[in-house]
Amino acid sequence: MPSINLTCLTCGTVNRLPTDRTGQKPKCGTCGKPVNTPKVTEIDFKMLTKASKRDQLPLIVDFWAPWCGPCRMMAPEFAKAATDLGTAVRFAKINTEDEPAASQRHNIRGIPSMIMFKNGKEIARQSGAMRSDQIKAWVNSNLA
Repeated sequence: MPSINLTCLTCGTVNRLPTDRTGQKPKCGTCGKPVNTPKVTEIDFKMLTKASKRDQLPLIVDFWAPWCGPCRMMAPEFAKAATDLGTAVRFAKINTEDEPAASQRHNIRGIPSMIMFKNGKEIARQSGAMRSDQIKAWVNSNLA
């Protein structure tokens, strides 16, 4: 049976899951927390580095800051897109104020910015605030 690697965004353990179980609320083999949920998870630079390199399911990361008005406006839209797209992709966000190394490493020049990672590679990038329908369309167009 084919399987994929997913990093637990809570403890950092890389879990190998059968592909047919990714949507069935799988739990981390180490910490027991859900590995793939239709929610946005706040991560740090270390977790971003590990998940973006190891995960085989697309990981959409929102680079944001608390002082950024457009970032705060987009946050509920990003969360809605995560819920609507379910477990086919994973959504995370990283606070560029707390994690400046993430911005430097990924050459973030403006926020909010989204990057889609899959199989260790950046496959798409988008800057600027978007509505949930625009986020979903961007994700779907880059997965096609």
